Amino acid sequence: MITVLEALNLSTDYLNKKGIESARLNAELMLASILNCKRLELYLMFDRPLDETELQQYRSYLSRRVHREPLQYILGEVEFFNVKLKVNKSVLIPRPETELLVEKIINDFKEKTHFRFLDIGVGSGNISIAILKNLTQSNSLAIDISEEALSLAKGNSVLNEVNDRIEFLKFDILNDDIINLGKFDIVISNPPYVSADDYETLEPELKVYEPKIALTDLYNGFTFYKKIIEQSSLLLNENGRIYFELGKGQSDDVKMMLKEKGFDKIDIIKDYQGIERIILGELK
Repeated sequence: MITVLEALNLSTDYLNKKGIESARLNAELMLASILNCKRLELYLMFDRPLDETELQQYRSYLSRRVHREPLQYILGEVEFFNVKLKVNKSVLIPRPETELLVEKIINDFKEKTHFRFLDIGVGSGNISIAILKNLTQSNSLAIDISEEALSLAKGNSVLNEVNDRIEFLKFDILNDDIINLGKFDIVISNPPYVSADDYETLEPELKVYEPKIALTDLYNGFTFYKKIIEQSSLLLNENGRIYFELGKGQSDDVKMMLKEKGFDKIDIIKDYQGIERIILGELK
């Protein structure tokens, strides 16, 4: 019989040979998920033998990972800004860079007694749910074009006990009538910002497994910024703010769009790699 330690050592070697980064961590997280324990608890059960059902599931997980399926989809969940979320292939996997967007909004609005925000392209619900968990005086309208994404986000809102302060709506921001959404204190979006050309060069974890509709606008990467900014006066209350996540090299163009539409107090925040990742502005 194979013990926990033997399984971890064998799987780590296997993942390393297949070119998977952080092979040991991947191996530990997958096995911990199967054994329904925390990763560090594995170190207290090195001699525990795995039964055949556990071994078969572990082999299945390893096979999926070496085919470059993202670890988060295999595990079915991810942590984002201290919030646990279910994820599947209908939504993008929440990224650490997006936590900077959430952190900025929380810091900017922590003194507000009440505010309402619009989350455009809600995906798993990570942005809305993290804000609602941290700012109990807020409520949200979350929109997405994907029924599957909305269903998952609804489930995550219940899981995190914020479902009473968030409304979900299937909505195509590029084609539906924006005036029907109402007005908000904040508009937030992490839109599909990968250009059609850049999409072709993405790594397999992104290109093969994550939803194309959430990654690229199939054009130049600026379609959603342009549309949302052009319609911002229909969406924002007086002195309302807009917050975007950006792709690499997009900050100057989006900043110009905001200025041309009458936004001021424009701020740009760099991510952990020094890339200008977040932009915000206030509508005069």
